[in-house]
Amino acid sequence: MTSHQNTQTMKPATAAKKLGVYLEATPAEFREGVVSRAELNALQADPPQWLQELRRNGPHPRQVVAQKLGVSIAGLARGGVTDPLTTEQIEALKQEQPEWLQKERATQAEVRKEAARLKERDAERAARQS
Repeated sequence: MTSHQNTQTMKPATAAKKLGVYLEATPAEFREGVVSRAELNALQADPPQWLQELRRNGPHPRQVVAQKLGVSIAGLARGGVTDPLTTEQIEALKQEQPEWLQKERATQAEVRKEAARLKERDAERAARQS
């Protein structure tokens, strides 16, 4: 009996998400094929010029935009940001500090503070039970 090892592949959208890039901005050959786990690892380890450029200048997908602005994806939507943004556009928003961005950053800070409080509380409970 021979054993065949199946190559694990993923859709380009999944690979783009794992690479943190906007799928529509990737080269056609990336969007039109499938990406193997080995190819993804190679792209992460030694990114080609197009990937370096996309990561540096964008356009960036929502999750990256949200992270760079320090807000949630829902916060972006509440602020009316639904399209991918370039690094330049993100920097402009940071400079402008619109009211929605200030509010969403404050909300995100409260969420982080509450998560830290709960983590500390749970750690104390676990320590008492030991």
